[in-house]
Amino acid sequence: MPEVSINFRPIGVIHTPYTEHAPYQPVSGGDQDENAFRVVLEPQFARGLRDLEAFRYIYLLYHAHRIEGPARMTVRPPWAGQLEIGLFASRSPARPNPIGLSVVRIQKIAGRVIHTSALDVFDGTPLLDIKPYIKELDTKEDANYGWLDRLEDREHLALHIKGIPHEHR
Repeated sequence: MPEVSINFRPIGVIHTPYTEHAPYQPVSGGDQDENAFRVVLEPQFARGLRDLEAFRYIYLLYHAHRIEGPARMTVRPPWAGQLEIGLFASRSPARPNPIGLSVVRIQKIAGRVIHTSALDVFDGTPLLDIKPYIKELDTKEDANYGWLDRLEDREHLALHIKGIPHEHR
């Protein structure tokens, strides 16, 4: 396939409290500041937010701009011991195209600012797109856990995946 140049222009910026270290998954709960997680659109895109508040959840697509180094085609998820899997069977942020995807809950929309539930991205992350999460379209009843089912302590791992604080055994 011939090499193609693809250029994206950010439509806004994602703000989080994370400047040096970001969690592997969003950490929910606690008395978070309502401004801790927010998306600020560029003024020319503000009208595109019309009727978005009718949805509870949205997808945020973003450029993972702080990922360093080349993508490896096999990875070892940090919570899966020594298991090595293919990059595309993982949620590793180090990818050939550093595009991130998060599902967040809309807390409120004020002007061109969307206040959201917790995100696992760095402050200043460039936003590429927003799409509504629609229950029947985006929930797959027959979804499974893939290779995660082979792990000995999948219940404990599920706590990591969901970003739920817990004690280690």
